[in-house]
Amino acid sequence: MTDTLPPKTGQPLIQDYLRTLDSSPGVYRMLDAQGAVLYVGKARNLRARVSNYARDTGHTARIARMIRETCSMMFLTTRTETEALLLEQNLIKQLKPRYNVLLRDDKSFPNILVAKSHPFAQIKKHRGAKSEKGDYYGPFASGMAVNRTLNQLQRVFLLRNCTDSVFESRTRPCLMYQIKRCSAPCVGKISESDYAALVADAELFLQGKSTRVQADLADQMAAAAEAMEYERAAALRDRIKALTAVQSVQAINPRGVPEADIVALHMDSGQACVQVFFIRANQSWGNRDFYPRLGGAESADEVMQAFLLQFYDDKPPPRQILLSHPPEDPDLTAEVLSERAGRKVEVLTPQRGEKLELVANALRNARESLARRMSESATQLRLLAGLAEAFNLPGPPKRIEVYDNSHIMGTAPVGGMIVAGPEGWMKNQYRKFNIKGTEITPGDDFGMMREVLTRRFARLLKDDPDRQTEAWPDLLLIDGGAGQVSAVEGILTEMGVNDIPIIGVAKGVDRDHGKEEFHRPGARPMALRMNDPVLYFIQRLRDEAHRWAIGTHRARRTKQALANPLDDIPGVGAARKRALLAHFGSAKAVRGAGLADLQAVPGISATIAQTIHDFFNPGR
Repeated sequence: MTDTLPPKTGQPLIQDYLRTLDSSPGVYRMLDAQGAVLYVGKARNLRARVSNYARDTGHTARIARMIRETCSMMFLTTRTETEALLLEQNLIKQLKPRYNVLLRDDKSFPNILVAKSHPFAQIKKHRGAKSEKGDYYGPFASGMAVNRTLNQLQRVFLLRNCTDSVFESRTRPCLMYQIKRCSAPCVGKISESDYAALVADAELFLQGKSTRVQADLADQMAAAAEAMEYERAAALRDRIKALTAVQSVQAINPRGVPEADIVALHMDSGQACVQVFFIRANQSWGNRDFYPRLGGAESADEVMQAFLLQFYDDKPPPRQILLSHPPEDPDLTAEVLSERAGRKVEVLTPQRGEKLELVANALRNARESLARRMSESATQLRLLAGLAEAFNLPGPPKRIEVYDNSHIMGTAPVGGMIVAGPEGWMKNQYRKFNIKGTEITPGDDFGMMREVLTRRFARLLKDDPDRQTEAWPDLLLIDGGAGQVSAVEGILTEMGVNDIPIIGVAKGVDRDHGKEEFHRPGARPMALRMNDPVLYFIQRLRDEAHRWAIGTHRARRTKQALANPLDDIPGVGAARKRALLAHFGSAKAVRGAGLADLQAVPGISATIAQTIHDFFNPGR
C-alpha cells in the first residue's frame, strides 16, 4: 500500500508553474482550495512576474498569506501589456477577488440631457446609456447637483422639462409658466425659432460660455428698450439678474482648467478614501468620495492605478485627470484610458500652480472624509459587538438584512430589504419587491413576507449555493412579533436554510418607542434597557427599513395613479392620444366608446379605431 502525497500549495506549487511559462504578457489568477479566485494580476512578462511569488522572503504579510492559500493558478497570454491590463480589470470587476483593490461604489453618474427628438427640446436629468438623441453634459457628482443646475437653467432660459406626452396634451400653460420657469411652448407662447435660441444659450452656459450669453442678453435688452418693447426688456433684465445670481454662487471655478477630474487619495491604517472632483466648462460640478476595499498593504500608486481603471471602466474619462499620487504605471494607464475615450487623455500629477491647489483641496477633503468614516466605523463595530452579546450571536454580524412591507388596504403592496454591516448602510444592496402573488389576500402581511423571503433566498440558493460570497446574511431582522418570527423560521426551514439567526422587533405593551420587545425562535421575548445603545441601533435599522418600504410603496402607488391606459395601445402615439382625450374628455370615456364613436375622432382611422376598441374589449 502506497501513501499518496498531499497536493502542493503555496511556493512549491508556484515553482512547478514556472516551468511552463514564457516571457509573454498576460494575466494570472491565484485560486484557493475551493476554486475561489484570490487574486488577479497582469504582467509584462508572466514568467518574471510569477517568479516573484516563488521567493521565500521579501513579501508583505498580505502577499505571504495569499501565497500560502494558493492551491492552483490560471494563465491567459495576450499580445500586449495594454491588453493584459484591460483583461485584468475586466476579471477583477467580474470575480471580485479577495486580495485585489476593489471599487465598491459603481453607481452611474447623472448627466444633463438636452433632448433633441422633439421640435421643442426638453432638458432633463439622465442616467445610464446615452442612447437618446440629444446633447449630454456631465458627469455631475450627484442628482442634487443636477437638480440645482436644472433649476438655474429653468430660471434663466425658460426651457421645458415636461415629457413629450404631457407636452402634447396641454391646452393651457402649467404652473411652471406662471412662476416664470418655462416659456410655455406647449401652447404657442413662444415660436420654435425663439425657443431654439433659448436652447442654444443654455448649451453655451453648460459649455462655460456664460459671459457671452450675458453680453448677448444685455444687447437684446438694450434693443428692446430702444424699440419701446418694455415688457420684453423687463423679461430680459430678469434673465440677466438670474444669470448673475447663478454666476455668483458657483463653487470653485478654475480659470485654467476647462475640463478635468481631480482625483486625490488618502490612506490610513489599512483604509483608503479617494475624493473625485468633476470640473467641466471651467465650473465645479460637484464631488464624490469613494472607499475602495483594500486587500492589505497596497502602496498608494497601486491603489491609484486600480481605482482609475475601475472607475473609468463604464464612464468616459475627461481630457485631463489630475492626481495626488501617480499610478503604478502612468504611461500605460494613460494609454488605456485614451483607448477607452477614443482621444488623448492626460494623466498628470501637478507640482505647482492652480492645478496643484485643486489637488490639495481634494486631498484635504479625502483626509477629512476618511477620518470621519474611521470614527463612524469604530462606533459601528462596537454596536455590532454589543448586538452579538445581547442576543448571543456567534459573533458580530457582517451583514444584517432588515425586512418590512408596505401597502394601503392591500393596494400597491411592496416588500423592502435594507442591508447594514460594519461600515454602516450598504445602500447598493437594498432591494425592493413588488408583491406579485395573486393568491395573497390584500393586507396579508404573512403572505407578503413569505413571497419576499422566498424570492430572496431562492435567488441566493441559485447564485451561491456554497455561500462563497458575502451576499448571505448572518442576521435577519423582522418588523414584527412572535407570529412573524415563527412564519419566517418556517419559510427558511422549508428552503433548507436553518442556520441564520432571526430577531423580530415588536412594540411593547404600550406601543411606545423605546419599549420594544424582541422575539427569537424558541426563546422567550426579551427587552433591552431604555438607554442601551444597541436598542437605539436596532431602532435605526427598523426605521430605515420602514423608510425604504414606504418610499418604494409611494413610488409604485404614484406610478399606478399616473398610468394612462391609452399609453399601452399599439399605434396610439401622443397626437392620437391628445385627439382622443380632446374628443371624449377622459380615458374612461374612451374605454366605453363604441366603434363608430371612435371612428368619428379626427385622425383616428377605421383600423386604429378597431385596435382601440379591441384593446378595451378583448374577445368581443
